[in-house]
Amino acid sequence: MDPSLAIFALALSSATLALDNGLMRTPPMGWLAWERFRCDIDCTHDPSNCISEWLFRDMADRLAEDGWRELGYVYINIDDCWSSMDRDKQGRLQSDPHRFPGGIPKLARYIHDRGLKLGIYGDLGTHTCGGYPGTTLDTVTIDAQTFADWGVDMLKLDGCYSNGTVQEEGYPLMSKALNATGRPIAYSCSWPAYQGGLPPKVNYTQLGEICNLWRNYGDIQDSWDSVLTIVDWFSTNQDVLQPAAGPGQWNDPDMLIIGNFGLSLEQSRSQMALWAIMAAPLFMSNDLRALSNEARAILQNKVLIGINQDPLGIQGKRLLKEKSRIEVFWRPLSDSASALVFFSRRTDMPYRYKNALSQLGYKDGNYKVYDVFTGKTIPVLTHDAYFTVSINPSGVVMWLLSPIVHSGQAHERENLSLLHNHIE
Repeated sequence: MDPSLAIFALALSSATLALDNGLMRTPPMGWLAWERFRCDIDCTHDPSNCISEWLFRDMADRLAEDGWRELGYVYINIDDCWSSMDRDKQGRLQSDPHRFPGGIPKLARYIHDRGLKLGIYGDLGTHTCGGYPGTTLDTVTIDAQTFADWGVDMLKLDGCYSNGTVQEEGYPLMSKALNATGRPIAYSCSWPAYQGGLPPKVNYTQLGEICNLWRNYGDIQDSWDSVLTIVDWFSTNQDVLQPAAGPGQWNDPDMLIIGNFGLSLEQSRSQMALWAIMAAPLFMSNDLRALSNEARAILQNKVLIGINQDPLGIQGKRLLKEKSRIEVFWRPLSDSASALVFFSRRTDMPYRYKNALSQLGYKDGNYKVYDVFTGKTIPVLTHDAYFTVSINPSGVVMWLLSPIVHSGQAHERENLSLLHNHIE
């Protein structure tokens, strides 16, 4: 298919009614505690890693001082195990007084003072997944107002200890309750993950009307197998998932685990590249205080972040799944640009993959190609010229492509940009 026509088709299919809170017009970016720090509440013996206000202050300092904030990583997100086991006398949730002695409002001020935003975790059930007080249908309104009063900027609402009937009523109810507070609070719904992630049980049109992002699938673990399982599920079901995504409403394949223990350098690049192609939220779950330079370079790659944050907001897709165990992913971008990822599932040695842009649906013309990880440029690549890329085992080659526009094509490109703006 002509990529320009594909852009129109994908953009039109993505133009569903979005949650009307004006938030997350590009995929959100930040840091989230869960995968790396889980439910470690032993602050006596493990004070540096336990779920406490000091952990989140440390991570906020790192985002503010180490160049993350300027790249778009602005959310500091608390996950499960932050609360007391009891609500207060007014029936409100409250933080654990020993691990959060200043309370969530004080932590929110600390984070806001550094130009960052605070996310918090709740669960639409009798208990959270970790066994702490949940949000039942009769406490949705008071919990939404509590979060707003505290200065929270994002809510992730999980679905443990509930059922399909409660979720069908509760997730839309929380959306209305958050908006009714008058505070802009982005809303992450775990609803589809508890319903199998696919129609007919999951109504993605409805999700786009009530949520800013949603978890479709199971939790990521610190392993390459876990990353591959998620990529496989999203790719297999891309025809259903892709149209649901767009500005203000995103599929969430879960956290970036780059910088932890389970991924090699090549696999880390692969996760980052594939999450960018999927227009995924970029929430790191790692220890920013002990991050290697190699992991930092991947997570702070400005061109790759720019691809993820493309304002057109179209989720990419897998184009090819070759017998050689090479897969090709593609995402259309603003101004007729696009991104290609050549991904190797091989485990033996670097593989030399040969193809031509014309075989990938690119129309006649010349293209400028920038290699996102090496920083090298191919000044001119003709659509029908064969190229060869060497892809390391479990690694990627990622290209940013821009058509070389001649004077006779300038007017056509201007009209294309106007149409993009109209669709957005």
